[in-house]
Amino acid sequence: MTEKSIQETYAPQNRCFGCGPANDKGLRIRSFREGDDFICDWTPEPHHAAFDNVLNGGIIGALLDCHSNWAATIVLMERNGSSTPPCTVTSDFHVFLKRPTPMAPLRIRAHVVEASGDRAVVEASIESNGKITDTCRGTFVAVKEGHPAYHRW
Repeated sequence: MTEKSIQETYAPQNRCFGCGPANDKGLRIRSFREGDDFICDWTPEPHHAAFDNVLNGGIIGALLDCHSNWAATIVLMERNGSSTPPCTVTSDFHVFLKRPTPMAPLRIRAHVVEASGDRAVVEASIESNGKITDTCRGTFVAVKEGHPAYHRW
């Protein structure tokens, strides 16, 4: 674990349950850029299960939401020529549970499909053992001063 993730680089004190490096009880996802995609490899622990060998749907949502949010904020940062990412929040988010997600190593992939001004639309998926188990599409918006998430990283 020598390479710093996007979260560790831009928000090392973030306490978000899904992506906060500073949350010892959180999922602590680690996102990395690969070309136009954002990749996160994550392995569930027994307490993340819904039932035997199946990941909880709420955890699936958190994984997709946080990873997609980071893809959006990095693309918005680059488009705006900034050296720091804007603080973004989820505006809308639609998760599709296609099949049971096993309690096994997972690869989460996100791709920004639209970006303009202060918002980005992201499509993402979770894959396990060569099969896509879940997908999502969401809109993520950079917040302005006065919003509770403003300057959270």
